Amino acid sequence: MAVPATATDRTILAPDATIETPALIVSEEILHRNIAEMASFARSHDVNLRPHMKTHKTPQIARLQLQAGAIGITCAKVGEAEVMIDQAGVEDVLLAYPTVGESKFRRILALLDRARVVVGVDSIEATEALGRLATQQDRTVDVFIEVDTGHHRSGVPAGEPAVAFAQQVARQRGLRLCGVFTHEGQANSAPADEIEGIALAAGRAMVETAEAIRNRGIELETVSVGSTPAALYTPTVPGITEMRPGTYVFNDNSAFRFGRLGVGDCAARFAATVVSRTSASHCIVDTGSKSLAMDPSKAHPGHGYIVGHPDATIVKLSEEHGEVQIPDGEAGFAIGDRLEIIPNHICPTVNLMDEMFLVRDGHVVDSWKIAARGKVR
Repeated sequence: MAVPATATDRTILAPDATIETPALIVSEEILHRNIAEMASFARSHDVNLRPHMKTHKTPQIARLQLQAGAIGITCAKVGEAEVMIDQAGVEDVLLAYPTVGESKFRRILALLDRARVVVGVDSIEATEALGRLATQQDRTVDVFIEVDTGHHRSGVPAGEPAVAFAQQVARQRGLRLCGVFTHEGQANSAPADEIEGIALAAGRAMVETAEAIRNRGIELETVSVGSTPAALYTPTVPGITEMRPGTYVFNDNSAFRFGRLGVGDCAARFAATVVSRTSASHCIVDTGSKSLAMDPSKAHPGHGYIVGHPDATIVKLSEEHGEVQIPDGEAGFAIGDRLEIIPNHICPTVNLMDEMFLVRDGHVVDSWKIAARGKVR
């Protein structure tokens, strides 16, 4: 699929900017715009914004999202939450992942001295174990039930199964059931013209499930949905109270296929250097799988989008080599030339890096440590 015609192929680094490659660079202008636009959308639909940290894993960006109006953040793992609470000053975290294990539960309980931590649950085994430990420590932990609205990854199926599970959770000492959440990830891989319908169906299933739970005498404050590709649709369903997009802060090559985003919406890129040119149609850049990760994309072909060179294709990655197929007569691929590459999937890409470099007016003005990278426990 072609990148939208409204997109710009302008690089974010000026030609005379100095940086050692490969480097993850972030446009301050695009980053701030993406954060502001999603916050504005949430406000316009009277829905709370709780962005997912999995995309950036960076305290400075978490603070920008909170300053723009987010009520809290979403994390997958306890380690991410620890970083965001201790280094970003976050006071409200949802762990939107089926956390299991006494050691992790003890870490969660320790965090309650510094922040509200809501724990996502989808099994009675985890629910009972967390409740027992909370009761032993004379604590009460807020929990959300994960509801499967069609992604079929984790979660209790929407409808009666979720209602029955909610009744079990509500009886568990040490816990307070206060919400339901879903990841409508089935929309992410759907054809672009089907995303809206899938997202709206997921939203309606959530609202109907929440209402059925309330009809059993259980108070639910929050009905939460989360998917960047579906973010403009699911939160519009009346009864949805919270949204949890993540990728929107940066966007990536995979987002191009949705038809409304382009290069000018992508805040994060890799600065790369051409390090070998073995023929007119072939060169090597210094970004391999240890930079760009290995996720495929249904949008632009290959292992990333080279800004300003839409017809060039990164055809193969090894650990430190990116092999580029160059169109006939294409300039800009001489030894030493610098390129900007938009990764296929920005989330695992960020997790490979120690730091990102903030770019303003074409030049690097700061570096931010990706403090939660590798925090997978």
